[in-house]
This record gives sequence, structure tokens and C-alpha cells, in this order.
Amino acid sequence: MLTDRLRAWIEDAPRLPAFVYDLDALEAHARRIREAVPIEIFYAAKANPDAPVLRTLAPFVDGFEVASGGELRHVRDAVPSARLAFGGPGKTDSELDLRAERVHVESPRELARLAAKRRETDVLLRVNLAGDRQGVALAMSGPFGMDPDLIEECHAVLASAPWIRLRGVHAHLASGLDVPELLAQSREILDWARPWAEKAGIENPEFNLGGGMAVDYASPDRTFDWEDYGREIGKLARPGETLRIEPGRAVTVYCGWYVTEVLDLKPAHGRWYAVLKGGTMHLRTPVTKQHDQPFTVVAKSAEPLRDIEATLVGQLCTPKDVFARDVPVTEIGVGDIVAFAMSGAYGWNISHRDFLMHDPPGFHYLGGQTARTVP
Repeated sequence: MLTDRLRAWIEDAPRLPAFVYDLDALEAHARRIREAVPIEIFYAAKANPDAPVLRTLAPFVDGFEVASGGELRHVRDAVPSARLAFGGPGKTDSELDLRAERVHVESPRELARLAAKRRETDVLLRVNLAGDRQGVALAMSGPFGMDPDLIEECHAVLASAPWIRLRGVHAHLASGLDVPELLAQSREILDWARPWAEKAGIENPEFNLGGGMAVDYASPDRTFDWEDYGREIGKLARPGETLRIEPGRAVTVYCGWYVTEVLDLKPAHGRWYAVLKGGTMHLRTPVTKQHDQPFTVVAKSAEPLRDIEATLVGQLCTPKDVFARDVPVTEIGVGDIVAFAMSGAYGWNISHRDFLMHDPPGFHYLGGQTARTVP
């Protein structure tokens, strides 16, 4: 679970807690994805927008998907030459002033506001197909995109604004899907989008099929089968059209660790609790997704407890500050280092970092040409 480079870093670890990213591991994973997938790949920057991560991924992706003006400016600064697709509901007027290669339009009103800028812009219209989303990790319903009836209202806007160029359709319907489910969803999108694009008179249409590749926190060694997916998604492509995906979590999650130390170890009502420095204000994912974050204990303590079940918690004044609950631990003691794997996506950037005003974590980037440390 720990790379050799991370183990070496832990031996001389500076201030903890810290996020540590192995950029060489990220590069190898990104190369695997690129070699397997024959259609366009735009990395969803929301999963992890750290500049060293973006620069490591840049040679292996066709562009980046951003979901706010802040993300757009940040990615543009980090990777100035990158192609950008700008999506997300509720874009402000100032955000619509920003330039991206593609704008994913979420509503007829948003399209009209963009048209009022009277600026040449290439757009994809985001469709929200209802369908059966039962059992998915996250269904993108409600405010995301337009249902097939509402999207028809865009034709009048487009007809009155020839400077807006309709390039195709964007659809991201659900997340947490394995290969068969994701392919079935892609077929569903294409079955709707192709006839719609043909009727709309779009030449060489583009279809952004979204992301949502499954990540299994209970099995850190099991990754999405990019090779199988690449073979099958390639069969869906037709001459004269562009297929595009926008994965995020499944690209970066495996390259990062949240590394901290055990401050206290105590029993309470028949359970053992390990109190760690930091908390879910740094790594919010386990409490929001209600899973046990996978981890490795690096022994430092002279008097560890052995073969117990422990709940690993942080320093926050809330019983929800839990990394992992009642998990078997071979050995753990005060002063041990705990490295939480699969922390390379949706970690610090989505966390309630100012709650209780604890010190922020450090950030360290190992390997790669962009290796550096952020205090």
C-alpha cells in the first residue's frame, strides 16, 4: 500500500499531518489510462487541482474540465496551454466572461446570458436523462443540466445568436460505476444524443460522456479496469464524431496519502479509540462517504497494543470526526505514524478546513520533475 518513496519520506517526516503525493506513481497510472483509452480524456480538476498534480497529468490528457471561474483561472495558471471545458450549474456573469475551449451550458437561461455577451463561443448542451440510477454512488440529478424537454428551448436562443457554436452534448449522469454499468450509461447517452445532434444539424458532433469511474475504498489494490473499458468504449465511436470522458477521482486517488501520528490511545465503553493529529477537517471523504479510509500503521511506539479493533478519530469536537470505525489493527501505539491511502482525490480541497482552526497540513510532492514541498 505504501510506495518505497513514501516509506523513505516517513523516516524523516517533517511536521505532521501532511498530504504526500507520489508524482511518479501518478504518472505511471496516467500513462496506463492514456494507453488504454482511445477517446479524448479531460481530467476533472475538482478531484485534485494541485498544480504539481495538474502538470504531471498534462502530457497524458487532452484537456481539463473545470467547474468554476476560480478553477478555470487556477488551471490556466498551472497549465497555460491546456484545453479547458467549463461546466457546472449557476455560472455568474463574470464567469461567463471567461474563455474556455468548450462551455457546458446548464440551462436555456444560461445560454441566453452567454449569447448576450456576443462573443464567439463553442458550447455543449448538458442533458440530464432520468433513467434508472438506483444503486449508484452518486446520481447527478436535479440542478445538473436540462431534461430532454427543456433542452429544446435552446434552439431559439441558438438561432438568434450565430456567434454561439453548438458542438454537441454533455452528460454526466452518475458516479461509482464499474465498466459494464459505465458502458451501459454511455450507450444510453449516445442513443439519445446522436439523433438529437443529427436533428440539430451539428456537423462532426462531440459527445462528452462524463466520468464516474468506480473507486473501491475497501479494496485499495483494485482499480478501475481501464483496459477493458478502453476496448469497449472504442467500439462505440463512429467516424466523424468525438467521444470524450472526464474522469477525476479514479485518476488521482491512488497517488496520495494523508500521513499523521497517534496522539492518544484509550478504551471507552468496550472500544479502543486512537486519537490522531489532524482530522476530517483535512480529509473529509471518509465521513461524507461513510467508509473506512484504508491505512497503514508505521510502528514507532515502544509499547503498542496488538491485535485489537480500533476506531481512528481526529482532534475535532464532534463524534463525526472518524477516519475508520472498529477496524482490525495488528499493532498500534502512541507515536506511531498512520498513513491513510487513497487520499489523492477529494481530500483537502473539499474539507471544512477552518473548523476549530487547527494548523493546516503540509503538502509534499515526491518524484517527478515538479517535486516540491509546500509549508
